Order: sequence, then C-alpha cells, then structure tokens
Amino acid sequence: MRAIGLDVHLEFCEVAIAEQGEVRSAGRIKTKPEEIELFAQSLGAEDRVALEVTGNAWGIKRLIEPHVAEVMVVSPNDTGIRQARAKTDRLDARTLARLLASGELDSVWVPDRATRVMRRRLQRRGQLVWARSRAKNQIHATLMRCLVGRAPFREPFGPQGRRWLSELELPEEERESVDSALRQIEFLDSEIEAVERLIASRALETPEIRRLMTVPGVNVICAATFLAAIGDIRRFPSARKLVGYLGLDPRVSQSGSGPATHGRISKQGSMRARHALVEASWSTVRQPGPLHAFYERIRARRGHQVAVVACARKLACLFWCLLTRAEDYAFAQPSLTQKKLRLLEIRAGAKSHKGIHTGVFATRQRMRAAERQLAAQAEAAYRRSVADWQRTQAKTKGAGATPGRASRGPSSGQAARQVQAPGPAL
Repeated sequence: MRAIGLDVHLEFCEVAIAEQGEVRSAGRIKTKPEEIELFAQSLGAEDRVALEVTGNAWGIKRLIEPHVAEVMVVSPNDTGIRQARAKTDRLDARTLARLLASGELDSVWVPDRATRVMRRRLQRRGQLVWARSRAKNQIHATLMRCLVGRAPFREPFGPQGRRWLSELELPEEERESVDSALRQIEFLDSEIEAVERLIASRALETPEIRRLMTVPGVNVICAATFLAAIGDIRRFPSARKLVGYLGLDPRVSQSGSGPATHGRISKQGSMRARHALVEASWSTVRQPGPLHAFYERIRARRGHQVAVVACARKLACLFWCLLTRAEDYAFAQPSLTQKKLRLLEIRAGAKSHKGIHTGVFATRQRMRAAERQLAAQAEAAYRRSVADWQRTQAKTKGAGATPGRASRGPSSGQAARQVQAPGPAL
C-alpha cells in the first residue's frame, strides 16, 4: 500500500509517493481530465491519495476515487505546509505523502450533492446581490457628482424611482452611466429572482428549513445558508462543537497557573453562515421573546456589537436544539410563520392572491397581536428566571475554574469571568 501526495495547481499536479518508509518524487501530471484519468489508472487498488483543498480538488477527487482505496482532501491549516521554512511544489507533495503514510492527516467533511447544490445557488445569489449593490452605488455616486441629492422616494430603484431617474437632466456622460447601471440592475433583478425561485422550491421540500423559519427574524436565506454550511446536524455531538465550527466561539489563552483570558471570536469556518446568523440576530432581537431579553442583558454589560454577536451564537445553539430534537421553536408565532411560508410559496411560483379580498388579513392581524403578547410574557418569564439564577450565583460566588486554585477577585477587560456559570438556556 502506497501513500501518494498531490500538490495541486491550476495547470499541473506535483506527485510524491511514500512507500516502505521512503518518500520519492514522481514528477508532474497536467491538470486535465484525460491526464488525471490516465494517472488514476496507473495506481493500485490499495493506494491512498492526499491533496489539499483547492478550487479543482473536488474534480480531481471524483476522477481518482474509483481507482484507489481512499482519496483524502485535507485543510491547509492541518498540514503545517504554510509555515514551512522551505516551501516548493516538490517539498509540499512529499510532505503530504509522508503525513498520509504516518496517519497524521484528517479529511475535511465532504457534503452530499444536495448540500453542494444549495451552497452553489446561495453563493451565486450572493454574487448577484453584490453586483446589484455595486450598480446602485454607481447611480448614487453619479447623483452626488451632479448635486442632485437624495431621491424623493423611499425606494429610489422601484417603478417610480426608476422613472424619476430616467427623467433627470444630467450631462451626457453621466446619463450614459445611469442608463447603463439601470440596465444592469434590471438584468440582475431577473437573475436574482430566478435563483431565489430555485432556492424557495428546494426549501419547501426541506423540513429542516421550515423548522428553522419558525424562529422570528429567521428567513429562508438564513436557514438555507446555515444548513448548507453544516450539512447533517448529527455531525455535531453538542451545541458547543457547532459554535466552534462556525467560528462564533472566543479565542482562549491560558498558560501556567494564571486564569484563562477570552478574546474575540475565532471566525473559523463558513463566513457566509456566520454572517447570516448575525444578520438574523438583528431582526430577532427586535421581536419580543427570550432572545430580546438575552440581547438586552448582554448589551447592558458589553455594548451593542458584542450583544448582537452573542445573540448569533445563541441562535446557533437554538438551531442545534431544534434540529437534534426535531421540534419547532417553543416561542414561535404561528401567524408570522405562516406568512413567511406563504411568501416562500409565492417566490417558488405559486399564484398570489394580491388584490383579492379574502378576509384573512384582519384575522391574521388579531392573531399577530395575541402572539406578540404571549411572546412578551415569555420574555418576562425569562427575565425572572435570569434574576433568580443571578441571585443564586451571588451566594455561591468565589470558586475558581482552575482546579485547586480559588479566584482572587473578579477579572477585568477581556479576562474570563471564572466565577460565572453558563447562562440559562432559552
């Protein structure tokens, strides 16, 4: 059995082979499907191959996998190659082969096809939204240069706003810029609508997405982005593991007998999922309920920005509980959830009843008012439970987190509060 390391590039792959305790270079192969297929056929059925994560790593893995025992795609952070004093393509391939032969490599998680499809659609939507924002900013910059000022409409790119923009008297070159940007926005709107229709259709068939949408403030994009980032929730035995995977856990530094200090969040893992959770937190904390009370408690001590990130972490823990227990959110507002699902159906292509009197609106408004009142009661109950918990902790204050060492006093700055126990769950 041989261990083979591939240092992958855009045009070629450097090959190294570890066999019987010796590592040797085996030259290069072109990163072409026919070349990789020919190379894969020359390997043995018991061989193992390792390569780092790159844009074309998954295509190479797909071609080689049927011919060998295992193909491992590893993270560059786990190989130590980046920190090497001497770094060349040949040495990188030899290092991968040696680490694979010694059993010191761990493969990254490989998502299934449905997760990969959702990831790619969400990524494409994000790119389209970014391009549309760029075109809108070009129009804003043009209006600023021409001293036009703000648009007299709340939405300057709606039907009235676009008509107003087309009728403005601008210099010839600026008029060309505005017209070009408007054409780009119109095209990008159609592309975003098309990809959102695909995402909505898939979301309606996914019970996990519908379950996460029962949390007020969580829309289909947040729920789909979260699930596309983590895949199967059973991969995480605890909510703490999930928080660490998403990079919402604080960095910890501790040495010797001194107390541990906590810094900023690690920001490891999926940036898109972390951003989606933070964006959802901005909406969730405006709704009455336990999450609003949690946000207010953290903001009083640490400020607004830290409180929002803490709510994003709490939201990730809540998602883990909902998915592992297969339960909807206990403090959900059913009418709000039904409204979100109805909008999701319309986005997926269902017929809209706009303009048709059905009598549903008035009933839904009364239900929303009653549900918000119940959520406010849940928030008040959460505040009382936190107050009782804090009084209990004040009586038992003094034991340190370090075994055999008592805390000398409360920590300051970013130092960890050793005397505090974990906060109550939602």
